[in-house]
Formats: sequence, structure tokens, C-alpha cells
Amino acid sequence: MNDRIRVPEVRLVGPNGEQVGIVPIAKALELARESDLDLVEVAPTARPPVAKLMDYGKFKYESAMKAREARKNQAHTIIKEIKLRPKIDPHDYETKKGHVVRFLKAGDKVKVTIMFRGREQSRPELGFRLLQRLADDVEELGFVESRPKQDGRNMIMVIGPHKKKAEAKAERAASRDAEAESGTA
Repeated sequence: MNDRIRVPEVRLVGPNGEQVGIVPIAKALELARESDLDLVEVAPTARPPVAKLMDYGKFKYESAMKAREARKNQAHTIIKEIKLRPKIDPHDYETKKGHVVRFLKAGDKVKVTIMFRGREQSRPELGFRLLQRLADDVEELGFVESRPKQDGRNMIMVIGPHKKKAEAKAERAASRDAEAESGTA
């Protein structure tokens, strides 16, 4: 930037993006001072390097605002966890499956944990079958991201949603808007 540029000549780009041409660095700095702007090297590896006349402070501010806006619109993937037991009651299973369905519709990943106690640890196939059944039941909403694996007293499986978090959010907003319109009509 400005006096820190150590090359004899640069390809100069004007403040509105127009090509000025190849000029000596002294003339480029003079043009920058006259127009009350900064001379910023934008492509140092080019031959000759490309420099642009711009208000550097304003440029930095605008790029920081764009980065902040991009972070604000970014969707964060959250991993929700559901814990089950191998000898789960059918109604309890349906309730837990409902939670998994809700999480997947919202675009979140679901970590399903089966906890084994006592003699249940000698029958891991019961937990494996239960996880397979759950994966088959929610197949249209999500896919098995990591296969069931035994981890001490627990068996863990991760199910990822087919829809991204942002898509699920947009879909919910659209359905909410449609509901509001039908309610007022």
C-alpha cells in the first residue's frame, strides 16, 4: 500500500475500475495523492504488479461488513442426541422416533446412543437391530452417516439429514408464510 510498494512501475487501475496503463510508481503515488486515495497493490505476482486507486479504509470496512453478513447467514450444524435402551417399549420407541424425525426435518444431525446395562452388554445384536430399525424408519428424512459401533457400554450411530439446515429453515419460513396467508384470507 502507498509507499510500501517497492517496484519501479505498476499497471494502474483507476478508482472506477478503468485501466490507466503501466506507469512509474512515482506517478502512480502522485495520482493517488491528487485524488485523495490510496495506492493498493491488488496483484503483486503479475508482471508488472497491478495496483488500484481506492479508499483503503472504506475497502477494509466494506469487506469486514461482508464477512460479518456471511457469518450471520451461515447455518450451524447441530448434533442432537437421543438415548435408547435395548429393551425399549414400543410406545417409547415411537416417541423417540418422533424426536429423531423432528430433528432431521429441522436439518440437524442426530446421534443415537443405545445404553447397555448389566447382562444386556452380552447381547449387542439387540442394540444393532434396534438402530437398524430406526435407520429404516427415518430413511426418507436422513441417511446413516456413521454405522453403529460399540463404544464400551454404549452403541452409537449418527444419522444425517438429506436437507441442509438452510434449506429446512427456508422451507419452514415458506410454510409459515403460506399458513399466515390462508389464515387471513
